[in-house]
Amino acid sequence: MSTTLEKPADLGRDTTGSAPGAGIRPSDTTPRTPGRVSLWLRTHARDLVWLIPVLLVSAVVNFLNVGGSPQRIDDEGTYTAQAWAVTHLGELAHYTYWYDHPPLGWLQIAGYTQLTGAFERWDVAVLAGREAVLVAALVSVVLLWALARRLGMSRVAAAATGLVFALSPLALQFHRTVYLDNVAVPWLLLAFFLATNRRGQLAAFAGSAFAFGIAVLTKETFLLALPFLAWVMLRSARRETRRYTLSVAASILVLIGGSYLLLAAVKGELFSGTDRVSLMEGITFQLASREGSGSIADPDSLINRTLGMWWQLDPVFIVLSLVAAVFALLLPRLRPYAVLVLAMTAFMFRPGGYLPVPYVIMLIPFGALLIAGAADSAVARIRRRSASHRGLATGFVAVAAVGAIVAVPLWATQLRGFVLADLDAPLRGAEQWLEQNATTDQRIIVDDAMWVDLVRAGWDRENVIWYYKLDTDPAVQADSPNGWRDADYVVTTDSMRTFPGAFPQVQQAIDNSVVVASFGSGPQAVEVRRVTIDGAEQAAISLDDAVSQRARLGAELATNPEITLEDADRDRLIAGQVDERIIAVLAALAGSGSVTVSGFPVVSGEGDESFRQLAISSISGAPVADGDRLTPEGRALLDSLTGAYEPAEVAVSGDTVVLRYPISLRPLLP
Repeated sequence: MSTTLEKPADLGRDTTGSAPGAGIRPSDTTPRTPGRVSLWLRTHARDLVWLIPVLLVSAVVNFLNVGGSPQRIDDEGTYTAQAWAVTHLGELAHYTYWYDHPPLGWLQIAGYTQLTGAFERWDVAVLAGREAVLVAALVSVVLLWALARRLGMSRVAAAATGLVFALSPLALQFHRTVYLDNVAVPWLLLAFFLATNRRGQLAAFAGSAFAFGIAVLTKETFLLALPFLAWVMLRSARRETRRYTLSVAASILVLIGGSYLLLAAVKGELFSGTDRVSLMEGITFQLASREGSGSIADPDSLINRTLGMWWQLDPVFIVLSLVAAVFALLLPRLRPYAVLVLAMTAFMFRPGGYLPVPYVIMLIPFGALLIAGAADSAVARIRRRSASHRGLATGFVAVAAVGAIVAVPLWATQLRGFVLADLDAPLRGAEQWLEQNATTDQRIIVDDAMWVDLVRAGWDRENVIWYYKLDTDPAVQADSPNGWRDADYVVTTDSMRTFPGAFPQVQQAIDNSVVVASFGSGPQAVEVRRVTIDGAEQAAISLDDAVSQRARLGAELATNPEITLEDADRDRLIAGQVDERIIAVLAALAGSGSVTVSGFPVVSGEGDESFRQLAISSISGAPVADGDRLTPEGRALLDSLTGAYEPAEVAVSGDTVVLRYPISLRPLLP
């Protein structure tokens, strides 16, 4: 069943009884034909009363704390960096584009960020990408509403569809993540909405084919929905024009798909060749050579972890979607969408197949549509005593009611985490540590979520190496002839720890490095590791030697009566926890007068086992700072610190000067 808008009577006709324009003089009492916008608003006023609150709730919940939860991941960084490369580097990707995905997805993100200035508004680049995909999610809410109403669902059910789509913790997790699938969803929904049109089908079907083509060129896995879109078109097509309208739609779809082939052909990268990427290689990788996700029976398999993550986020939505899909097989208007959900769910378990983590994104809107649509139809059947399948309808309503009761506390807990938790703090902390303690000429192996931020902070793009490329991109390998040995730091995240051994050079860098700063814990943990050419074992030996040297020198310094410091700081000197350059500076100052130490501030992320900052408040009784300015004694102090004793950073706060020394993994003093 479908609903159509009625054209108001006499719209566009002269109702005065006179010939058009004859003897008509404007006056205040002359009735005016309402404008198209005002007429549309009056016609859809009741729909807007329901839709606008759904949109507002969706926007608030989705955007609130978008920078805190979930933590940024590598895939987000990749798509954001590719969009940033389009707008800031004039390139299709920040590394060699090798046809792993069609580029239209991040081109749309790039267009949004360029039009809105999103990259300039956010300090963290990935959040500009998140803004773009959240706007796409709000567009999807509107299209879901329109599709639900087109399918004959009540306004209550259409509103429920939008709310479930926007507020399910499973949906919210993925709405806030920069996946190409999120950009493709509104195009897919638009394709299905236009495919159900009963008027002007030539334009509607052409538009549907165009929208579906854009969806597929945004994320290629959406091609799986083609049989179901064709089914909807066949059901909706008028018999007298079916052959013509479907032929036009098919032709448009082929032309759009052919544009991707044309792009590769123009670049000379359609087929495989020596020292070049190719579209055929990308397709072969995606369809044949990519490693499968393993068996559902294997608790350590990728498919098991992926399904477990989905289930942990929202088991209620998953169960209700599948139950609603089974019930909707009895409902002709919802049957194509029910078969879509069930078939694509079964497709996940094909032997040897690869299951992408964002695969579920395409199913979420149809799951929400089926839950609300099946409940709407079931309630209607129960009210009509003569309706068929009333027993099944009653059973589904009971299951849906139980699901709603279970979902309320579960969703409340999950949503509270989304709007309150700051899971991204470890990544921000690691970035800040690098900006303050590493130099821009040092090479850093990173999760791609950090790539744009570090390049914007001043690093040359060649010195910020996306870990995936160190083992796979010949251009990156050419810039790193010594492999991992050319890197100074490696920043490890859960993404890098998930595939041990998959990237040999990255693994070597990790194995031959020591942790110098750590942020967060568990899956959110981020470690900044200093690469050591001699290996982590030798670095540990050198560090033990340094601690012994510090303890010996610190114990002597701690007894010097010219140095004033707290007992806790004295204990740190004796324990060998204070950097030997600080010990040498204090010894020199104590040799010519008294010195007051305010403390050894901890560098964020470094814990309390190593102190390489020194806070001094006075020398020989004279303050070294006044307000935020150095006194003559303070300036003399800094002028005297040269060579190995020159601090990497100096900060003045109140009456204190804080000296920060660079990272050292070995003894620096004889």
